[in-house]
Amino acid sequence: MSGKEKLRFDGRVAVVTGAGAGLGREYALLLGSRGAKVVVNDLGGSPKGEGASQRAADVVVDEIRKSGGQAVADYNSVIDGAKVIETAIKAYGRVDILINNAGILRDRSIIKTSEQDWNLVHDVHLKASFNCTQAAFPHMKAQNFGRIIMTSSNSGIFGNFGQANYSAAKMGLVGLANTVAIEGQKNNIHCNVIIPTAASRMTEGIMPEMLFNELKPNLIAPVVVYMCHESCEDNGSYIESAAGWATKVHMVRGKGAVLRPSLQETVTLENVQNAWNKVTDMSKTTHLNTIAEASGTLLEVLEKLNSNGDGGATDAVVEDDFTFGNKELILYALGIGATTANSNDLRFLYENDADFGAIPSFFVLPGLMTTMSSSLVANALPSGNADLSNILHGEQYLEICDEMPTSGTLLTKGRVFDVMDKGSGAVVVTSCDSYDETGRLLVKNQSAIFVVGAGKFGGKKTPIAGVVPLAAAPSRQPDATIQYKTDVGQAALYRLSGDLNPLHIDPNFARLSGFNTPILHGLCSLGYSVRAVLSKYANNNGQLFKAVKVRFSGPVLPGQTLRIDMWKQGTRIHFRTLVVETGKEVISGAYVDLKDSKAKL
Repeated sequence: MSGKEKLRFDGRVAVVTGAGAGLGREYALLLGSRGAKVVVNDLGGSPKGEGASQRAADVVVDEIRKSGGQAVADYNSVIDGAKVIETAIKAYGRVDILINNAGILRDRSIIKTSEQDWNLVHDVHLKASFNCTQAAFPHMKAQNFGRIIMTSSNSGIFGNFGQANYSAAKMGLVGLANTVAIEGQKNNIHCNVIIPTAASRMTEGIMPEMLFNELKPNLIAPVVVYMCHESCEDNGSYIESAAGWATKVHMVRGKGAVLRPSLQETVTLENVQNAWNKVTDMSKTTHLNTIAEASGTLLEVLEKLNSNGDGGATDAVVEDDFTFGNKELILYALGIGATTANSNDLRFLYENDADFGAIPSFFVLPGLMTTMSSSLVANALPSGNADLSNILHGEQYLEICDEMPTSGTLLTKGRVFDVMDKGSGAVVVTSCDSYDETGRLLVKNQSAIFVVGAGKFGGKKTPIAGVVPLAAAPSRQPDATIQYKTDVGQAALYRLSGDLNPLHIDPNFARLSGFNTPILHGLCSLGYSVRAVLSKYANNNGQLFKAVKVRFSGPVLPGQTLRIDMWKQGTRIHFRTLVVETGKEVISGAYVDLKDSKAKL
């Protein structure tokens, strides 16, 4: 061992169940060769749990003794766990290690699984492991040392066709191990789980021959036996191992979503639907080790809800993380028409370009994700009715407050800023501020969402101070015009940046929303327009961008051509965007504010 002494188990007594063959035999042989006194338990039955024979255990005991080790056989059924442990106490006066390895298979589809099939599998795997552990525990507690192994399976972790009984028992062993680990901790009793994939009597004929031949039990045995050594400090771990490889497996929980704005509010089906993508998002996961940690997270949520006072819609604040890097910036640029055919676009498409950076309109996404993945809009309305089939993006304001990074995680804090009653619908204005990891305010987003059919609730019709206004373009002819033809697949590409509203790809959903065919995202048209302004008045330098404000005044179909008309007034560039094929204006009252204007008229 490269100058280190070999790990030994001198003076330790190990009980290995199901040790007459396969993995159990390898565990027993290895423990015996390293000085442990081994109780070789095996009923000697078939893989289905039928019959009994003393020969299986006797053969392994003889192997250990011939190699100079000490071992005794135990022929009891593992369901009689107390008798198995009693064999160790009678033979050696103690028990230090228990490897719950015995198992049987009775594979059936759910419909064909009999009560006997269910009970026998659970008895041998789950009940027997409990009985053996319960019997060994007092002895381990008295000597202030114990190592217990539960044997689970990938069938338990992931499920497997035809193994409802087996997979349920194997997952049950994970739960049993969790509690044994907690209860044994203070007395130096560690309980861990092995998730092996090995060739055995139970897997012969099930696995492909090549795979079966490579999954040698002796390659897993050192992993399990190490977890039984006093030097192994793991407790409550799940270790998967096969073919000379091992890894730790653990369960994680996503960040989740708050489904109500305050403790005074309830949760509706629509709240859940609106937040479902966030509920199921596993891009930000946490490994929780204890029930206390899990409860602590829920207490934090409740404290935040309680701090929102009486539940007024404009008081509720939701938070969301948005992580991005080179891939996300490039995908967004492609989604709004950037192309390598234009050499000036390379700075947005190639991460190793000396001037690589974000097209600034990319930063509408953190605010959009926070607004659309939460229940902010629905909870702001008396009806609570706001879903993807009745909402339209009305206006958007984006302001870059500091230098734009090319990667990082932004924390966005969003709230409802204003609500207006427009008769045919309601306008909900949300405000979302995004901060980097240091707490630096990077982006401000303000979105006006029009909710069709949600008006006539007696609300005000005009905005409050602080809703960023539109600005009329000068009455003269445009100072510059740029055209971009969109691709028929533009919406399908753009949606990969995060705006997954089916309105932009699902024909049936589009018809439900009143359109003959899926339409292009308004924010995609905004991105094209910002590209035009940067190209004409900022030498394609996104760092010169300060803010943009637009109204979405009409739909665009993927494949249509956008014309951006621009008027320069100092560092403010007014613009409007039209569809060339129809002549209809689709973005109006719009402007981009630049920090500086490099290009001259």
